[in-house]
Amino acid sequence: MTIKHIQITRDYSLIEDVFQAYYDARQNKRNSSTSLLFELEYEKNLVKLFWEISDRRYCPSPYSTFIIENPVKREVFASEFRDRIVHHLIFNYLNPIFDPLFINDSYSCRINKGTLYGVKRADYFIKSCSENYKKDAYIMKLDIEGYFMSIDRMLLFEMIKKQIIKRQDKLTCGLGLILFLLEKVIFCDPTKNCVIKSDREAWQGLPKSKSLFFSKPGKGLPIGNLTSQLFANIYLNEMDQFVKRELKFKYYGRYVDDMIFVDNNKERLLSAISEIREYLADSLSLKLHPKKIYLQHYSKGVNFLGAYIKPYRILAGKRIKRNFYNRVFEEMHALSNIDLTIRNCKDTDKIIVKFRQLVNSYLSVLRQSNSYVIRKGMVELIVDNFKDTFVDDNDFEVLKFF
Repeated sequence: MTIKHIQITRDYSLIEDVFQAYYDARQNKRNSSTSLLFELEYEKNLVKLFWEISDRRYCPSPYSTFIIENPVKREVFASEFRDRIVHHLIFNYLNPIFDPLFINDSYSCRINKGTLYGVKRADYFIKSCSENYKKDAYIMKLDIEGYFMSIDRMLLFEMIKKQIIKRQDKLTCGLGLILFLLEKVIFCDPTKNCVIKSDREAWQGLPKSKSLFFSKPGKGLPIGNLTSQLFANIYLNEMDQFVKRELKFKYYGRYVDDMIFVDNNKERLLSAISEIREYLADSLSLKLHPKKIYLQHYSKGVNFLGAYIKPYRILAGKRIKRNFYNRVFEEMHALSNIDLTIRNCKDTDKIIVKFRQLVNSYLSVLRQSNSYVIRKGMVELIVDNFKDTFVDDNDFEVLKFF
C-alpha cells in the first residue's frame, strides 16, 4: 500500500469521526437555534462539513457574544453548532493522547473528575496532611489573573504540536489534518466580525482582564468552547509537573486555574509563591492574581470549587446556596400562576418536569455536602405549596411526583 493510498484511506475515515463528533455535540444542545437549523438537513450538512475539512477549506463561522450575570458576570463567545462539531472532533482526537499525561489531581473537563471529585480530594489532602486533624497543616490557594484571556495561542499550538508529533502512533487521524484543525481553531480571533447580542452597557463593570476585547494580540481563548477547556489543561500541565516534580508538593490539585496546596510547613508554602510566579511568567506568560492568594491554617476552613471545607465536614458554598434559593423561588413564583391540576396540558407537563429537574439537579450537588437542613427546608416548602404535584423522600434527596 502506498503512502498516498494510506492518506486517502485516513481522510475517508474522517466521515465516521465527523458523524461521531456530531452525536457528541448535539447532547444537551438540541434546542439551540443553530443546532435546530443544522439538524433540518443534518446528513447533508455533515457531508458538507466533511468535505470542507478534508479539502482543508474549513473556516470557523463568526461568534456570537453576550454577557451573563449568573452565577457571576461573564463574557460569553458562543460558536455556531457546526463549529462545535469541529471542537468535539478535535477533542476526540487529542484527549486520548493528552489525558494520560495529566496529573491525577487536574480536575477540569476529565472523565470521572470534576468539581465534586476536586472537593473530595482537597478534603483528603487536609485529613492526610494533618493526620486526621492531629498535626498542624496549612492550606494555600492560588489563582491566575485573567487566565483564559492571557493564554498565548502560538505557545499553546507549539505545545500541542510537539506532543502529537512525539506520539503520532497514538493519533487516530492524519497529522496534517489535526494540525490544520488546530490552526483554524486556536488562531481564530472570536472578536472579529462577532455578533454582539447584549447591549454595550452590559460590559460595564466587567474587568478588562475578563474580556477578549481587551486581550493582547495573539492571546486569549473563548471560555465556553470544549476545546478551550482541554487547551486550558494542556497549557498548565507543565506547571503541574513543575509543582509535583521540582517543588515536590504531595498535596496539590488544580481545577482550571484554581490551585490548592496543603502542607505542614507554612514557610515552604510562602516561598513556593515566588517560585510559581516566576515559572508562570517565564514559561507561560501568565501572572498570579495578587488579590487571590489565600494561606491559612486548616482549622479556619477553605472555600474550594463551590464548597466550604471544614474539619470533619464539607458545607455547601454560599454561591450554590444563593443560586439554589434564587432559581427555585423564581420558578415557584411562575408555577403559582399556573393551574397544575390540568395534567393533560402538554405545556404544563413540560413546565412541571423542567422544574423538578432543576430542583433535583441542585439536590444532587447539595447532597455531596453536609446540607440536610438546607435540603429539608426547601423540599418541604415546595411540597407544602404544591401538595397535589410533589412529594419528598425520607432523606430529602429527591423531589418526586405525587
